[in-house]
Amino acid sequence: MTLLEQIRDKARSNRKTIVLPEGTEERTVKATEIIIKEQLANPILLGDPNEIAAVAGKVGANISGAEIIDPKNSKYYEGFVNEFYEMRKSKGMTIDKAQALMSDPLYFGSMCVYKNVADGEVAGARNTTGDVLRPALQIIRTAPGMNSVSGAFIMIVPECEFGDRGLFVFADCAVTPNPTAEQLAEFAFQSTETARKLAGISDPVIGMLSFSTKGSADHELVDKVIKATEIAKQRWPELAVDGEFQADAALVPKVGASKAPGSTVAGKANVLIFPDLQAGNIGYKLVQRMAKAEAIGPILQGMAKPVNDLSRGCSVEDVVNVVAMTAVKAQ
Repeated sequence: MTLLEQIRDKARSNRKTIVLPEGTEERTVKATEIIIKEQLANPILLGDPNEIAAVAGKVGANISGAEIIDPKNSKYYEGFVNEFYEMRKSKGMTIDKAQALMSDPLYFGSMCVYKNVADGEVAGARNTTGDVLRPALQIIRTAPGMNSVSGAFIMIVPECEFGDRGLFVFADCAVTPNPTAEQLAEFAFQSTETARKLAGISDPVIGMLSFSTKGSADHELVDKVIKATEIAKQRWPELAVDGEFQADAALVPKVGASKAPGSTVAGKANVLIFPDLQAGNIGYKLVQRMAKAEAIGPILQGMAKPVNDLSRGCSVEDVVNVVAMTAVKAQ
């Protein structure tokens, strides 16, 4: 059974309600039919019911098992508006602005999760990551103790002897361009949950990546990774985390033993924390294309409740898989 099949099985075992704000988007509607048929989640589509029905007819999707909510005409609208106003009035929110924003499916969808109408949210087939994250951060916010959000990819690398038999978690590859040391430390902690809960890695081993290994280079960029490693060890002493490592020292046992003797992580890492978004995004795409790896994600980490972002180039299967992952996180 593949990892994605395992994730779908987990989703099926304890079905959760997932809100899909892009209810008139064709791939989302087609995916909804599969989600219902495979019993992966209870989907809520947001949008005008007539428009959603027209899209379903156009793509030939039977979505009769989905709940459809038109934000502005729903029973929740007035309560959501008032709650959002109270939540944001100290930041200049007005009732008029709250009414306008709560008519936006992305804001309404985040409020559905916040108010437990839904257990999780998936969007991004039509909207940018920033558009998806903005209302989520304003309404759902980050998890207790977390001040940042990251985007992880589960990487499945064929015929690979490193990591957890070719299985890895890479972060941050999608959200924060230039993280602080404190944020990098949080990304390490967040990624262990993704590794255990979604990737099935029972013993996450975290390598904090740099262009230096244990002082082989002297630079402020290296210092940030060293500081991040120290923070992670202090805040979460139970984590198997170490750094700073060059990629080969983190992954290859022989190189790790040579460059970082005495480290219990060197040469054994299956969770890789990249020093910035450029490195993370480039790294996962290189592995995906050159090693013909499967890249599952991005999985948004650090939110108080599950919200996941799709690529605007996503396929119907991508939507289905991300909904299944979101449902598992909601469990």
